[in-house]
Amino acid sequence: MKSPLAAAIFLGFAASATAQQPASAFDRGHSLQAGQDPGLAAVVAKCSTPPKPAPVRGGAATAANSAAPPDPVLPAPEAIPGVIAAGQVWKVVWAWEGNNADGPIAGENGSILFANNDASNVMKLDPATGLATVLFDRTNTGGGLSRSKNGALFLAVRGIGGGIEQLEPRRRMFANSFQGEPFECVGGSVNDLMADARGGVYLAISGSGVFYANPQGVVTKYEGAPNANGIILSPDEKTLYVTNGGVLIAFDVQADGSLKNQREFAKLRGGQGGDGSAVDAEGRVYVATGASADVFSPGGEFLGSIAGPRGMHGVAFGGKDKKTLFGIVFYGGWGTPSARNQIVAIPLLAQGYKGRAK
Repeated sequence: MKSPLAAAIFLGFAASATAQQPASAFDRGHSLQAGQDPGLAAVVAKCSTPPKPAPVRGGAATAANSAAPPDPVLPAPEAIPGVIAAGQVWKVVWAWEGNNADGPIAGENGSILFANNDASNVMKLDPATGLATVLFDRTNTGGGLSRSKNGALFLAVRGIGGGIEQLEPRRRMFANSFQGEPFECVGGSVNDLMADARGGVYLAISGSGVFYANPQGVVTKYEGAPNANGIILSPDEKTLYVTNGGVLIAFDVQADGSLKNQREFAKLRGGQGGDGSAVDAEGRVYVATGASADVFSPGGEFLGSIAGPRGMHGVAFGGKDKKTLFGIVFYGGWGTPSARNQIVAIPLLAQGYKGRAK
């Protein structure tokens, strides 16, 4: 299989073929999520049933929120048998201005791929050096990433006209409408996505619910998870997990990708609401809570919290042996010049599932 960088250059969508650079070499960007964009009102006015107005996120660019905030404290997690040993510490492997790190997944040779909101690009990071390369640009405020077992790479697009974009093997809009209308008409914020081995993609939209785009891009909506955020399949892809506020819910995945038997799987313990999630080779589920990665057995038993820095809103396994847990950390004022992101890493005893990137 071509590396993500090689494929991007071959298809002509790579932003740059230059050598890796440190974070300070890249512009933070000023892309807008749909909820921030003044043009959203004109789009939803054309919906057959316009959604309820959502609160406008972000803050004013004032002197009070322009200064760099203090770096988050990196706590020392307690041991969890079979998951993390005592004495392990978090390490910052990437830091950048803006809301510029989301949806991380494992890449080749220990690298991490992640999407940038404000900069509207996708990067490949070498955690050992902190250097990165832009793989794709002009991503319309892209957020979460997911690569299927078959190698197709997908991006959750958060700007107006957003939805699910396929980046590899061929760049194209995969799904951006529901029942003939743009995703903006369902309301809420595009958050995270999960590609399956059938060629379909699950999508979490906070304020609306869980959606499934089948291999033809036809979208079905599932009710009952209004605060849907992080989304992950079990290693065997028979169960879909979705964070929904302070709980993790589960669905049984059917042969055609449809979902049944929605149920509460577990209650989160270590922080606020749930966000981005990961699974390991044993089927354990790791959920970022804003202050930890809560760990659950495949049966829903709470195993412990891996304490993390405040603002940790997503986790992913990576590294050359996939025994490193990476976390994405947001701090400062959202939507203001003080906004900052970090990617942090900590060694684990557990190993991430190697059958797919996420």
